[in-house]
Amino acid sequence: MSGYRLGPAAKAAGHRLHVHESLGSTNTQAMELARQGERGPLWVVALRQEAGRGRRGSTWASLPGNLTASLLWPVSDVDPVQVPSLGFVAGVALIAALKRTIKLPLHPEAPERKGGFAGGLQFSRDPREPSCEAAGAAPQDEIDCLRSGGISPFRLKWPNDVLVSGAKLAGLLLEAETHPGGRRSAVIGFGVNVAASPQDLPYPATSLSQSSYETRAEDLFDYLSDEIVAAARLWSRGGGFSTIRRLWLDDAAGIGAPVSVRIGGEIVQGIFETIDEAGRLVVRSDDGTRRTVTAGEVHLGSAATAA
Repeated sequence: MSGYRLGPAAKAAGHRLHVHESLGSTNTQAMELARQGERGPLWVVALRQEAGRGRRGSTWASLPGNLTASLLWPVSDVDPVQVPSLGFVAGVALIAALKRTIKLPLHPEAPERKGGFAGGLQFSRDPREPSCEAAGAAPQDEIDCLRSGGISPFRLKWPNDVLVSGAKLAGLLLEAETHPGGRRSAVIGFGVNVAASPQDLPYPATSLSQSSYETRAEDLFDYLSDEIVAAARLWSRGGGFSTIRRLWLDDAAGIGAPVSVRIGGEIVQGIFETIDEAGRLVVRSDDGTRRTVTAGEVHLGSAATAA
């Protein structure tokens, strides 16, 4: 029915894939399967999504040729406090997949890899570049591999967007639910503008094609399914979030620049200093005081002063 397939690392890790011609929402479908007893890890992909949604009740337009996918992830053995940090795992994995999809040159300090990175199992990926997926690799090798994208045009906007030249390329949606009996599941939704971007939005949006990066959603998904394996292994059920946090900050948008966060009727303004060990945005005001933000509508750079 489609050209979607799991990468070799995802297959080796026991991940599975359901591809649908049309769905209302891949996140909704994945969570419904969880309610029925599915434990995952399971990918749900839709060629056409009719009722996609984003954070805070917003809609997500799914245009032909774009990537719409959700990953059902078991979190019964994860401290509930750590479950939200899966959103950062998803961001790190998506950035790594995007870098490899458009075949950025490797960072000069990255270890040489052929069919996998140094010290790990070898997967034949010809003619593609290797991903950061080899089981049993040393953690530092895996970190270097996830970072090894050369000079990247992609930036992570806190908490869940990917930007290109300041325009939105992708959105992530993390949802979690506790089922009868105490079993818990999380679903990570990925919406990536590959072929086209919606128009008439209240913010700039773009696609890989509009940014002169020609690829297919199927190829991006192939890489993504492997990169999430590597990133989740580093995350280690939340115990390795400090590593994921460093990787996320490597590609963060707006560090050291003005930021404005709308929280209900309040606006918090200052300099985007970092994210803390809980994934919260840290804003430094003019008088040097710092405030941590758990959720809100974020404006970066020059837009921050007008928010």
